[in-house]
Parts: sequence; structure tokens; C-alpha cells
Amino acid sequence: MEFKSINPYNNKEVGIYKALTKEETTTKLNNAQTAFKTWSKVSLEERTKLIKKAGEVLRKNVDKYAMMITLEMGKPISESKAEVNKCALVCDYYADNAITFLADEHIATDAQQSFVRHHPIGIVFAIMPWNFPFWQVFRFAAPTLTAGNIGVLKHAPNVFGCAKLIEEVFLEAGYPVDIFQSLVVHHDLTEHIISHDGVKAITLTGSEKAGSAVAEIAGRHIKKSVLELGGSNAFIVLEDANLDETIKTAVNARMLNDGQSCIAAKRFIIVEAIYDQFVTKFMEAIGNLKSGDPLEESTKIGTLARKDLADQLQKQVKESIKKGAELLFGGNQQGCYHEPTILGNVKPGMPAFDEETFGPLAAIIKAKNIDHAFELSELSRLGLGVTICTTNTELALTYTDKVSDGAYFINELVKSDPRLPFGGTKKSGYGRELAKDGMMEFVNRKTVYLK
Repeated sequence: MEFKSINPYNNKEVGIYKALTKEETTTKLNNAQTAFKTWSKVSLEERTKLIKKAGEVLRKNVDKYAMMITLEMGKPISESKAEVNKCALVCDYYADNAITFLADEHIATDAQQSFVRHHPIGIVFAIMPWNFPFWQVFRFAAPTLTAGNIGVLKHAPNVFGCAKLIEEVFLEAGYPVDIFQSLVVHHDLTEHIISHDGVKAITLTGSEKAGSAVAEIAGRHIKKSVLELGGSNAFIVLEDANLDETIKTAVNARMLNDGQSCIAAKRFIIVEAIYDQFVTKFMEAIGNLKSGDPLEESTKIGTLARKDLADQLQKQVKESIKKGAELLFGGNQQGCYHEPTILGNVKPGMPAFDEETFGPLAAIIKAKNIDHAFELSELSRLGLGVTICTTNTELALTYTDKVSDGAYFINELVKSDPRLPFGGTKKSGYGRELAKDGMMEFVNRKTVYLK
């Protein structure tokens, strides 16, 4: 079997990648298992130097890596460069903090000594998506490899070129062979990989369907899993919000990466007193975004990564209109390109409210007041994050406990930061990435007790 990487902007072939056989996959896993025996004994100081070097390699080759991201999945080139640089930041973060995170934790008990020591566990199998093809991988790999584990990646088939370059990053940084491997495989080998004795944990970023399937397999094999799945984030705007600043934030929150982000704002819940004013300003701002060739620096809206994704978004738009939503802006599709689209008067029961919309579609929802806004926010089976925009930040802080999501951002779009734990609740998954939490997910916290 071969996988073809196709540029969604012009349908030109980017690369062809031959799939590994089951036997070849087993050999790579065996090599990784063998490599762990040596890698786990490398000093933490040396491992932090290597992840620091990986960040340097990323910065040195930012144009090369950004080009591959844009060619394979259509992200505007300026955003691709920002993505690569963010990967370098997460490398720096764990280089600077891993020694502190993994230090022994002394706990006073009846023992003469009692403490927790942190050990790597083995191979961590990562199943990663195409929408942030470098960032999703590095936010798993930086803490996981630095903790002394082995990383094995199954990337999305349309970004195998990115996967190959990521593998090269670690080799160029000086990592031994087999410490990080990209497997060019179809999903039908997922259970074979998970069942391998050397694989001790699985981390997946992807759809609810994929997460459920992988978690079921991991459970059968008694292996830990961390899932970061879909989102339908609410973006709440109160009457006293600084509207000009809020509009800037709202545009970025919805249109970054052509709207193809699990943590993008998707449901804009606006209190009725400023609903019309918000809609007018938001439409004007969206209208100023330049669509076009994603390789041009001035382009803000490129294409969706595949035509089937654009088709799905178009279906959600049309079905929502059929159920009473008002088309305020855009709404058209041509191949992989979908116009930035705004729907007004969206209500529960419409796809634009109930489903995750993975593309440049903003659903505008009217709320009677702040309490009604939070009630509408909670009407989702997904739980990644919520944004609230208001000048009354003290009031906003009192509503923190009303949000069941994994993140609550005041006057800022929900975003991942290497210094803060990231993850969701409900059907958005479980476990945490980044910060100290992300490193602790894949280590053996061993209790040591001396009487």
C-alpha cells in the first residue's frame, strides 16, 4: 500500500509514502524496545541537552518545515512558521524544567525515609492528527522523550511528509536511532502496535470515534491512554465587553488554521443587548480576511485539508439553515476551499450548535443574560474550553465553577501553552498534556519506603 500526500490548494502531489508491512512494523517496535534499555539509562541532564538541541534544529529549519506543513494540509504559511516556532518553545520548556519535575518528592511518614521517584515506562505510542502536524507531535514528544521514554508515531496519512521531517529533527539534534520513530502504517495495524509488549501507553489526539476505538483496544490490553478529542468551545460576550478588542480575539479564535482546531471558538454566545452590534463588527472583520494561496504571507484563509472535510462543513451549514439559522456571511464551498461563514440565531438542535464544526464557520447564539449564556455553554457533550469577554473580571472569576470544561479563559481565546496543563472533559477526552502534568502522564511514580 502507498499513501499519497496531496496539496489541498492545487491538488498537486506532494509525496508518496510506502506503507510498512506488519512484519516491518514489528521489527521497528522490537528495535524501539531494545533502544529503551539504553535510553532509559542516559542521564536526565543529557536528555535535557538533546531536547534543547531539537528546539535549535526547529528554529534553524523553520522555513523548510513550515513549507511542508502548508503544502500538505493548506495552513497559511505565516501560521505554519508560528507552529514550528511554538514547537521550539515546548522543547525549551522541558529542557529548562524536566530536572525539577522529575526530582524525588520526599514525603514525611512513619518511615525513616519515604519518597516518590520517577522512572520512564517504555514505548509511548502516539496517534496524531493533521491539523497541527508538528505541534501535536512535539507537545507529546518533548516531555515523553525527556522523561526517558521512546516515542513511536502514527501520523495522519495526509501529513506523512511532516512525520518524516519530525523524525529527522530528532536525528539531527543528536538523538540515537530508534528513540523516535515515525511508522507509515494504516490504522488497521493499530491493535497490533498497541499489543506489543514494549508499548506501555498510548496518546491520541483526534476524533471522538477514533478515541473511543483506541481506548477500547488499550483497555483490553491494560495499557494507559490519554485522549485529546473534539471540542465545541463557547465564546461568551457580555454587554460590558471591550467590543473592539473582543472582535479581534473572536476572529483569531474562530479563523486560526482555517477554523480547523479542536479548541477553536465555535459557538459565539452573545448577550442580546449587544447581539446586533457584535454581529455587525464581526462580519466586517471576517470580510477583511484575505483568502488565497496559503504560501503567500498575506493569506489569512487557505483551504481545508481535504475535500471531504469541506463537504462535511457545507452539509452542517445547509442543515442548520434548513432548521432556522440565518446565513449572515459566506456559505459557499469550492473543492477544499470553504468561505468563512457566519450563521446567526443558531439554537440547540442545529448542527452548528450541537456538533463540532471543523472549519471557518462561526455560529452566533443569542443569550438573555450571563446566566443564560453559561447555561447555553454547558449544552454540549464536549468540554475543552470556554472564553468569556467582559471588563468585569471579578464577576467572570465567580463563574469559574459553573464551567465543566478543561479550560476557562477570560478575555482571551482558549489556547495551549507549554507552561499550563491542557486537556478536556466529557467527550473531549481525559488526561493532560503540557506543563508538569504532561510529563507525569508517562512516568512510573514509584513509592520508595525505608524503615
